[in-house]
Amino acid sequence: MGKAVHRYNVPNVLTTVRILLIPVFVWLLIAAGPLDGSRELDTPLRWWALVAFCVLMGTDQLDGFLARRYEVITDYGKLADPIADKALMISAMVSLNILGDLWWWVTIVIVIRELGITFWRMALARRGKVVPASKGGKLKTVLQTFAVAMVIAPLPDWTDWITVPLILLAVAVTVITGVQYLLDSRNRPEN
Repeated sequence: MGKAVHRYNVPNVLTTVRILLIPVFVWLLIAAGPLDGSRELDTPLRWWALVAFCVLMGTDQLDGFLARRYEVITDYGKLADPIADKALMISAMVSLNILGDLWWWVTIVIVIRELGITFWRMALARRGKVVPASKGGKLKTVLQTFAVAMVIAPLPDWTDWITVPLILLAVAVTVITGVQYLLDSRNRPEN
């Protein structure tokens, strides 16, 4: 039998704080205004929104590292961490949609994939199949994070030559990894 793990540990606290700070990030982003010039942009506030987004995404890496390093993986962490990740990313994208800074179709494709794979994994887990995160899934998260960060940042229009292809690449990898998860699960034995 493994060592007892208290559910009030640093990784779980970081995950909870991340969830609680998502509304602060959303407020900073929405209050800063859109990049399209339809109303005055509060550039410092937009930079603070970017800092908040990056810190919150960084805590995702930190809490996972700490949980594995110190062997304090809990059922709460297994459930709350992916919820926090998806809540932050979806909140960021929807906020950018509301501001007119991101195409709605990008958010729709990514949200359908994220929620679809999440529900599919839960259904498989009930049947005893565990589908672990893949390297492609991790790449997808990194690409989505950089793409959203580039859209949040109040950068000049000439940087669109970097931002637009990054968004398109993030969407493509999101779809490809979603399909790959489905194909891989057919060959995965039940536990």
